[in-house]
Amino acid sequence: MTTFAFVFPGQGSQSVGMLSDWGDHPAVRATLEEASAALGEDVARLIAEGPKEALDLTTNTQPVMLTAGIASYRAWLAEGGAAPAMVAGHSLGEYTALVAAGSLTLADALPLVRLRAQAMQDAVPVGTGGMAAILGLDPAAVREGCAKAAAESGEVVEAVNFNDPKQTVIAGSKAGVEHGCVVLKAMGAKRALSLPVSAPFHSSLMKPAAERLRERLVSIDLRTPLIPVLNNVDVAVQTEPDAIRDALYRQAFGAVRWVELVTELKARGMSHVIECGPGKVLSGMVKRIDADLVTTPFYDPATLAAAKALLA
Repeated sequence: MTTFAFVFPGQGSQSVGMLSDWGDHPAVRATLEEASAALGEDVARLIAEGPKEALDLTTNTQPVMLTAGIASYRAWLAEGGAAPAMVAGHSLGEYTALVAAGSLTLADALPLVRLRAQAMQDAVPVGTGGMAAILGLDPAAVREGCAKAAAESGEVVEAVNFNDPKQTVIAGSKAGVEHGCVVLKAMGAKRALSLPVSAPFHSSLMKPAAERLRERLVSIDLRTPLIPVLNNVDVAVQTEPDAIRDALYRQAFGAVRWVELVTELKARGMSHVIECGPGKVLSGMVKRIDADLVTTPFYDPATLAAAKALLA
């Protein structure tokens, strides 16, 4: 049997109509009904009709991406797909992974990620923080450039998402990120692209949000995962609920160590890494991190069938 992991995407992979190709699939429909009940609103309509501006609001994006990832996962199981040997998620996707692994219920996870999203937005007023993707520079150089830019400007700018060997995302104050882009381009970065986000996610500026999240996590019923979950912040598998809570708290202001995470999946025996949920972003990252890993996304019935065939 092929040893494979599922990885779940985070914010940025959402799109209006992203579940429409599932039609009236029972597992997807049931998941949407459960999400609507948990949040007290019509989640199916928001996903199907948008508008895009509403779907892209952080407080909506995080719960709808969680819903979409779990809908796809449940459809996989309903169609006879085998359970993965491990799961992981990129940023917000880690919550999806914990639900898939049975550590967290969807009904508990949805209000939790909405609070996470609201706390992140409240921590830094819109327009005062920023993020940028730095292309063509190795991660160590990006860290060095951020430290230089922070020292020169007195602003916060940090490397926060290590997405692949030549793409690292930086975050911080708007002025800090702008100066960081100048410094990193001078150091040889091919491009520095400002990202259309509403807050500097995973930077130290998110610590106030993390504190609010930690307060809520105390009251959330977390169980030992049935499938090992490899987390972002430590690139480690935690089994104790309190350790999982602590990792989720630190993840809010800690870097997403995706390159190390994918490398660790391979080290733990995974030969295939399947992206479960909307989009193809993580599959592309996996290929750029390790070309020997077999990877494919699935997000509708056709790609589900192709993923199952790949694992056969």
